Amino acid sequence: MISNTIHAAAAPTTGRIKRPAGALLAALLPFAALVYPFLATAQEADGQRLFRQRCATCHNIEPGQNKMGPQLLGIIGRVAGSVEGANYSGAMQSSGITWDRQSLDTFLAAPRQMVRGTRMTVSVPDAAQRAAIIDYLESQSPD
Repeated sequence: MISNTIHAAAAPTTGRIKRPAGALLAALLPFAALVYPFLATAQEADGQRLFRQRCATCHNIEPGQNKMGPQLLGIIGRVAGSVEGANYSGAMQSSGITWDRQSLDTFLAAPRQMVRGTRMTVSVPDAAQRAAIIDYLESQSPD
């Protein structure tokens, strides 16, 4: 008995068009401008979600609304330990930190390493999550 089966592995591969990966990227690049605003909105939403999950138990972004930790509205450019009515550790009050993106990133990665004696116990080890939270805080304007 003779078999007429042709195995797929033996089938010819002619007719395929091979393009460099860069050609596909170049073809899709014009669409990135259309998608970018949606990505920025998604990143802000991700930062807001992460803030609610990781920070909102102890912090608020409402002016004058401190919780266990100080309200974080307008934190960029603010001196650490300076929010009226917030319950700070002596270590935070005497830290001399003025919050910017880099100091917030370092603090969120390991609060007790940056400010020995801080009451902050939550860290955010993932750099992308820290960036999203900082972006969200930065987007919240006290005005």
